[in-house]
Amino acid sequence: MVPFTQWLYRMMPIQLFKIHFRVICKFLVFSGLSAFLFYGCTTVTPPPTPPGHPKPYKIGRNWYKPLPHARGFSQRGMASWYGKKFHGRKTANGEIYNMYAMTAAHKTLPFGTYITVRHLKNNRKIDVRINDRGPFARGRILDLSYTAAKKLGIVGPGTARVEIVALGTIAQPKLSGSTGRSYIPENYYQGKFTVQIGAFSELKNAQRLKQKLEQSFKNVYITLCYECNSPIYRVKVGRCSSLEQAMKHEEILIQNGFKDAFAIAEDH
Repeated sequence: MVPFTQWLYRMMPIQLFKIHFRVICKFLVFSGLSAFLFYGCTTVTPPPTPPGHPKPYKIGRNWYKPLPHARGFSQRGMASWYGKKFHGRKTANGEIYNMYAMTAAHKTLPFGTYITVRHLKNNRKIDVRINDRGPFARGRILDLSYTAAKKLGIVGPGTARVEIVALGTIAQPKLSGSTGRSYIPENYYQGKFTVQIGAFSELKNAQRLKQKLEQSFKNVYITLCYECNSPIYRVKVGRCSSLEQAMKHEEILIQNGFKDAFAIAEDH
C-alpha cells in the first residue's frame, strides 16, 4: 500500500504539497495545545506525583492532578452550575450533594477549600466550599450549586465569567453540642501578590509580551512552571504586599488594553 504522504506528493505539485503539509501540522499542534489547555494531561498511565501529594484521577482519557494546597490560588474563567439531576447523589469527596448548600466543584482545588467567587459582569460575590470535582466541559473552571449560582445571578444564563480566590480550608470541629465544622480562613490578602498578563508554552512569545509591557510598566518579569510536565511561561507585572494593591494594578492594566490581566498571589 502506498503511504498517504507519498500519495499526496504524487497527486499535487511539490509547492502545493508543502503548503498543505504545513497547514496540517499547524492544525495538529493547535489541536494538541487546545486539549492541553482545556482538558489536562492525556496519558495512558497516571502522571508523576511527588510524595505526599493527592493522587491524580482520570476522567475519560485525561488525568487531573489535585493541588496539595490552595495557598496563593487565583483563577479566572467560565463558571456553570448543576442542580436537581444530581441532588442527593454522592459528590467526589463522599458527601451527599445538596443543591441548596453553598458548595462548588473544581477540577484540582483541595476538598474543603473555601473560595470567594466574583461575577465579573455584575460584581456580585459569594463564598463557597469545594466538595466535588468538575466541570469537565471545555473552557469551564467551576460548577456551582443551584443556590450559589442563584445568589451570583447565573441560573438564567447558565454560565458566567468569574474570578475565584482561595480563602482557607476546614479546620477543627465546632464545640460540643453543635453540628458541622468551622474553618479558619488563611490570610491570602497579605503576602506577595502580582498581576499575571499572559501564559505561554513558548518562551519567545512570553519575551515578546514582556518587552511590550516594559515600555509602560516597571517590574515586568517571567516565571516558569510546569503543567502536565510541559513548561508554561507566565508574564507578570508588579510586586505588591496586598491583594488590594494588586487589584488596583489589575484595573490599570485592563484599562490599558490588557484584558486578560488578573491579580494572583505569588508562591511563598
